[in-house]
Amino acid sequence: MKAIVIRSFGGPEGLETVDLPTPRPAAGQVLVATEAIGVGGVDVLIRRGALAAYGFAPGFVPGGESAGTVTETGPGADPAWRGRRVWAASGAGGSYAEYVLAPADQLVPLPPALTPPAAVTLGSAGAVAHFGLDRARLAAGERVLVRGASGSLGIAAVQLAVRAGAVVTATASAPDRAARLRALGAAETTGRTPTPGAAPYDVILDVVSGPDLPAFLGLLAPNGRLVSVGAVGGQPPEDFGTHLMTAFQKSLTFATLSLATIAPEALRTLRTTHFAAAARGDLATVVHATLPLTEAAAAHAEMDTGNVFGRLVLTPGN
Repeated sequence: MKAIVIRSFGGPEGLETVDLPTPRPAAGQVLVATEAIGVGGVDVLIRRGALAAYGFAPGFVPGGESAGTVTETGPGADPAWRGRRVWAASGAGGSYAEYVLAPADQLVPLPPALTPPAAVTLGSAGAVAHFGLDRARLAAGERVLVRGASGSLGIAAVQLAVRAGAVVTATASAPDRAARLRALGAAETTGRTPTPGAAPYDVILDVVSGPDLPAFLGLLAPNGRLVSVGAVGGQPPEDFGTHLMTAFQKSLTFATLSLATIAPEALRTLRTTHFAAAARGDLATVVHATLPLTEAAAAHAEMDTGNVFGRLVLTPGN
């Protein structure tokens, strides 16, 4: 099978198309013939080598989610999955390939009206957005800032916060992106950098992190909550916690959210709900572009520009 490996850390040119043996599912696993593969921010961080300390090494196949058809089931996996169209999680990697192994207990069937590209645009992003807002204890009427709103995760967060009754501000780097975010429900938009004197926010959902995170803590209202759900902008300064202590009397909260802490059953239930909503047209999925699997390097080059709105999707030939 065709697959993409990280031959060397650094730029997109370090990605290479190779031929690998088609894997066989072990106990509790299924084999999925991929039709769409999501390109995520974490894939970019792994490719750059930013997460090498976590054990990622050259030869690694990136990609954490795909959609396609189950072709084989391993021992203990229900054989009824065979032939079904599904969304599949593969963990930290493995999905940039024509076939991918996935745990059967994390599969989500696709509604007939939902395309595979739409599924990989919403599957992980919608779950992170939902549980991030839940971790923030978002309440109707509160002011929410979605930082990093132009990616698939941010777009999902804008829509879900609006549906929860919040007043949403979304960050955007250009007028056309701002207009698209307002069309998705954002009450207003702002630039990527903190705006001094801006009305305080009850909740900030932060996809970016990076060196500007302390300044965004300064935009929180008393009892405000910032939940970090990503770090596409890099790690925050080591002393960012001192900013919380300086504002001690405001009773601010900083939290992180990883789907690794969410029970598989809760994730399956939520994704089933999200996919049904998207199939009805009640939840928008925005695909920036689809590229052949063999053009993964071009997809990553586009990610590096910072101009992607929505999700980049790879499509194998199979």
